[in-house]
Amino acid sequence: MKQFANDVEGIQQLATTYGQLKSEIGKVIIGQDEVVKYVLLSIFCDSHSLLVGVPGLAKTLLVKTVSDVLDLHFKRIQFTPDLMPSDIIGAEILNENRHFQFNKGPLFANIILADEINRTPPKTQSALLEAMQERQVTAAGVVHTLELPFFVLATQNPIEQEGTYPLPEAQLDRFMFNIVLDYPSYDEEVKVVKNTTIDQTTAIQKIVGASDIIAFQHLIRRMPIADNVVEYAVSLVASTRPNTPKAAGIVNEFVAWGAGPRASQALVLAAKGHAAIHGKFSPDIEDVQAVALPILRHRIIRNFKAEAEQKTIETIIQTLL
Repeated sequence: MKQFANDVEGIQQLATTYGQLKSEIGKVIIGQDEVVKYVLLSIFCDSHSLLVGVPGLAKTLLVKTVSDVLDLHFKRIQFTPDLMPSDIIGAEILNENRHFQFNKGPLFANIILADEINRTPPKTQSALLEAMQERQVTAAGVVHTLELPFFVLATQNPIEQEGTYPLPEAQLDRFMFNIVLDYPSYDEEVKVVKNTTIDQTTAIQKIVGASDIIAFQHLIRRMPIADNVVEYAVSLVASTRPNTPKAAGIVNEFVAWGAGPRASQALVLAAKGHAAIHGKFSPDIEDVQAVALPILRHRIIRNFKAEAEQKTIETIIQTLL
């Protein structure tokens, strides 16, 4: 694993690397700066992300480009209603010597693009869940460890819900970020169309490899954080839980279920990562606030009154902040 002279040098190197990665990804992905930031953050924090957006917003291209600049092994799994757990994990097959051997599935890669994850039945979703949480898969009673680093970047189409299986809250909670991709601006779309309708491909440089990423992940976890920042993060999450001592007024009125302790852990870890990529040696409350929306968005469930009055999750979170 890569070693730094000290953690100060490590943070400076991470901030420089982040700038290089954004610049390189920007050669292919026009705009979407916030989206790129959160995807890279989830990787540096050793977590997973859910990308939500209508078709054609370059979700797949983004993940592929990220894997290219990181010099990692990339696999894309197109989730469909007939996909079985063995299709993604792998299965025992009989070889020419009449012995069973494990044939690895597409989950055995560093970056997994789980395309349209809500199109597959819960049985297959749960197989992915073990890989995400435990960094291992089980086939025929045998546990197979996945190669590190391991990230799942899943995509979901929010408008076409026919023939889909909504992700259960327990699985949504495994994703650090719920990243919403919006339409590009007019100028960005003009640039996208110009760049993608010519007979020319953009060359991408590889910036860092697996050992660098693992070193950065440990570096972020070692980063010191003040007690008041941790307390702010925990209080923010506690304020999302209706009918509890710390619940905010807007939460009691519009929220059915609030975020659990995993949200507090994600807020603190992501705040450390956010501070690190900006060259800061310790996170502050502003770092927690910067990552709060994509962390809390999928962990708060509105009640009927919120839906009737069209009170969005985003509005509730912004009010809490």
